[in-house]
Amino acid sequence: MQILDGKLASKAIKEDLTNKILELKNAGKKIPHLAAVLVGNDPASETYVASKVKNCNEIGITSTLLRFNDSISEQELLQQIQQLNANPDVDGILVQVPLPKNISEKKIINTISPEKDVDGFHPLNVGKMVLDLPTFISATPYGIILLIQHYKIETAGKQVIVIGRSNNVGTPISILLSRNATYGNATVTLCHSRTKNLKELCLQADIIIAAIGKQKFVTADMVKENAVVIDVGINRIKDVTKKSGYALIGDVDFENVAPKCSYISPVPGGVGLMTIAALLMNTYKACVNY
Repeated sequence: MQILDGKLASKAIKEDLTNKILELKNAGKKIPHLAAVLVGNDPASETYVASKVKNCNEIGITSTLLRFNDSISEQELLQQIQQLNANPDVDGILVQVPLPKNISEKKIINTISPEKDVDGFHPLNVGKMVLDLPTFISATPYGIILLIQHYKIETAGKQVIVIGRSNNVGTPISILLSRNATYGNATVTLCHSRTKNLKELCLQADIIIAAIGKQKFVTADMVKENAVVIDVGINRIKDVTKKSGYALIGDVDFENVAPKCSYISPVPGGVGLMTIAALLMNTYKACVNY
């Protein structure tokens, strides 16, 4: 069994990006600039945004964090997004979700310029992804592909089960792995809460991607010997031994599933780190391609 170590894989990507950004700087060209928007003080959102800003700074990407109280109106936030769209120095815009209930996430996402939508959520970018046109791919599925590439996991002709049909993970990764590409050409089954015989389907899978949002949902009796298991889940549980008061666990029962796997990603330390690496990649592309 080998760990799909997101720390090692993301480090390699960040080192490559550091060199590329240094080349831009030495050539007197524009440096990538990511603007992150944070509304309210949700602890998880605070952590995620802080990590993204920290990673930007580490590799030479300029980052700006815009903080707003959760009392901000939808119209005021839309105006802030439009100002970022119009700012030629800003290459990428990231709006951390969830947003307050009085603000429509759909409206905010649709207002972000597609050329600056480094999260890959804008309908235009999603449509381009489906059509296999150059675009920003949503950071988590893109990160999964980058992890698969780093460890050179064979996908062609493999049976893949994706558990979870969300628009930002399950559905796009099912499309990416099934397309005619070096790390694609898989036969993908997209499963969800109403899928019948899920255990039997999983037992046929060469690769299982768990993104259903339920802790330890994938158990050892669902996984065949030497399968590849990629855990996208991030579930918070109380843990008084931790300084934060909580621990993170995935959608996979790691302790019992891992011995059966050829490769498995941990939580934390797996896909989450690759999501940030993918965001950095998208921000770099936004700078040099638009």
